[in-house]
Amino acid sequence: MIDRVPVLTIDGPGGAGKGTISGLLAERLGWHLLDSGALYRLTAAAAIKHGVALDNESAVAALAESLDVAFPVEEGKARTLLEGEEVSQLIRTEQMGEQASIVAALPEVRAALLQRQRDFLHAPGLVADGRDMGTVVFTDAPLKVFLTASAEERARRRHLQLQESGMDASLSSLLKEIQARDARDTQRSVAPLKPADDAITLDTTRLSIPEVVERLSELLAQRGLASDS
Repeated sequence: MIDRVPVLTIDGPGGAGKGTISGLLAERLGWHLLDSGALYRLTAAAAIKHGVALDNESAVAALAESLDVAFPVEEGKARTLLEGEEVSQLIRTEQMGEQASIVAALPEVRAALLQRQRDFLHAPGLVADGRDMGTVVFTDAPLKVFLTASAEERARRRHLQLQESGMDASLSSLLKEIQARDARDTQRSVAPLKPADDAITLDTTRLSIPEVVERLSELLAQRGLASDS
């Protein structure tokens, strides 16, 4: 299936723009979308919903194997459904992000979610957003991109998002959280965050969302995976 259906993997740290860019590209291309980071947040949310302790590795892994999730894309934005319930806002809280990082470090959970992620691959194509899409999940993807941005810029973006949502947060605290999460993601023993050897790295610090979308569309066209029109 991986050889026949085109896959664009977009990996990188939180705040680099992966989610927004992936949603816009999936809609433009008419491809399916995998928000793999949401799967870990959803796993944590499901564990809390069903009263399972986050450090109960086998029980959390069992939940991960049977997650009932969907990511319908509407107007360039992906909604997130857990067991048919809209949880898009719930799983994007800082608290849920911290809980997701706990379950993401559990080897049994990562193993349980591996096939679930690959099952999102269907024609006409897939945009896979995450931290190990190109290095672990879709190693044969014809185009792998690693989006990054400075920690300061990612903190600024997150701060703006929270303000637009009517929430207040300290910019300095957000920067520390991002730096701490980067350290956990890059230093963990299981599927650490890093570019695939054959990935194209794109720094989005000084790029707008439309500029990044156009650049990736050009790369897809160059690989013969999609039209650049």
